[in-house]
Amino acid sequence: MSSTPHTAEELARRTTELVTLPAIYHRVKQVIDDPDGSVIELAKVVAADPGITLRVLRVVNSVFYGFPGRIETMSRAVSVLGMQQVHDIVLATTVTSVFAGMRPERMDVARFWRCSAMRGLLARAAAKSCGLLDAERLFVGGILADIGHMVMYMQTPQRAEQALVESRTSGAALDQLERDIVGCDYAQVGAALLQEWRLPRGFAVSIGGQLDPLRAAPHEFEASLLHLARNAVGHDAELVDSARIVASTHPTAWHIVRLEPQAFEGACAEASSALGAVMNLFFTDFA
Repeated sequence: MSSTPHTAEELARRTTELVTLPAIYHRVKQVIDDPDGSVIELAKVVAADPGITLRVLRVVNSVFYGFPGRIETMSRAVSVLGMQQVHDIVLATTVTSVFAGMRPERMDVARFWRCSAMRGLLARAAAKSCGLLDAERLFVGGILADIGHMVMYMQTPQRAEQALVESRTSGAALDQLERDIVGCDYAQVGAALLQEWRLPRGFAVSIGGQLDPLRAAPHEFEASLLHLARNAVGHDAELVDSARIVASTHPTAWHIVRLEPQAFEGACAEASSALGAVMNLFFTDFA
């Protein structure tokens, strides 16, 4: 194993040579980014891909969203959800599908996606508790928050595992050990990958700042929610106890989101109850 440290940008760039988001996502994003983009145009773009259409309608009609009545067309889905939310669902389904076949060396992929789903649910539930209108964006952010580890285990599995083992043995912070052993940490790698994929900038900034939300301006609110979600989800996606969450959370994160730990417990309960349904929607291979 070479002793040369890796940069986050290097690992992300090498990964994009293997894994790219499908063209349908980029067409959706183009409509969203276009000031003249319309509900009708977005519905046509998504409907042109039967596979994505099926997945989006399956998500929209699930108990996860709980809309009254059945939504059977993309035009109706876009009208009910809004363009941004459809974008976020397409992003979540495409990201999980392109990585579905990946089985990196030394990584428990089923556990990885289960934890990612729980973080997404928890970030979403906490965002709703804070009154955030586009809470679905935090669901996607939570799912993507740990994607840097997927990249690290794809590109440098021995070093990634060494950092994890040393963290569990010594109690030292995983991100610090990753910077020492790999050359960069999972948050940096995740942000670099999302930049390579040209996702909306807020995702890369908030995910890159999840370890220290104050560094994520102007997206410190989203970064704080991801920070809380990370600290609340333990091994195998179980939720850790409240005292540990408070002790491991940066005090400024509580201040930024203005959410009391007791209210966060409610978000934890909501997330836990929805995990099974979300695994069946987005991670069928690991549910």
